[in-house]
Amino acid sequence: MPATKPDIRLLSKADALALLPDLCEALSDCVEDGASLGFMSPFTPRDGESFWTGVAEAVGRGEVLLYGAFVGDRLVGTVQVGFASKPNQPHRGDLMKLLVHRDARGLGLSKALMAAAEAGAAKAGRTLLVLDTAAGELAETLYEKLGWQRSGVIPNYALFPDGRYCDTVIFWKTVA
Repeated sequence: MPATKPDIRLLSKADALALLPDLCEALSDCVEDGASLGFMSPFTPRDGESFWTGVAEAVGRGEVLLYGAFVGDRLVGTVQVGFASKPNQPHRGDLMKLLVHRDARGLGLSKALMAAAEAGAAKAGRTLLVLDTAAGELAETLYEKLGWQRSGVIPNYALFPDGRYCDTVIFWKTVA
C-alpha cells in the first residue's frame, strides 16, 4: 500500500488518448470481474478502444469530466461526471463508470476518485449528481458510506457480463 495520498488527476482529451491502453485494461479487467458496466463478456482491452475514444471526445467538448487514479505512472482507475444536456438541467450531472483495476483495489482509490468527481462537479456548477449501480455489489455499499441517498431499485434493469439479469439501484447526492 502506498504511504502517500492517492494520485487522482483530472484528464484532458489528450491525456485520455495517450492513456488509452491503461483505460482499456482497467475497463476490461472490471468487466471480466463481473461488473455491470454496459458491456458483455468476453471483453478484451481492445474492445474498449471505441468507448474510451468516445469518452475522450466528450471530454474535449466539455461534456464530461474524466478523473484517473494512478499507481506510479500507471492509470488503474477512473470515474466520469457527465453533464446533463437538457436546458432544464444545468445543475445536474451523472456519475459514471467508477472503475478500479483488481490489482489496485484496497488502496482507497474509489473514495478518492469519488471525492474528486464530486468536487469537480461542484466547481463546474453541478449541485445534484445521480448514479446507478448493480444491486448487491460492493459499489452499492461504498456509495451509501459516502453519503449518497438511495432513490429506489429497478428490477432486471441490466445484465451482468455473463448474461444474468441484475437489479439496479439509483442514487443521488447534493454536492454544493
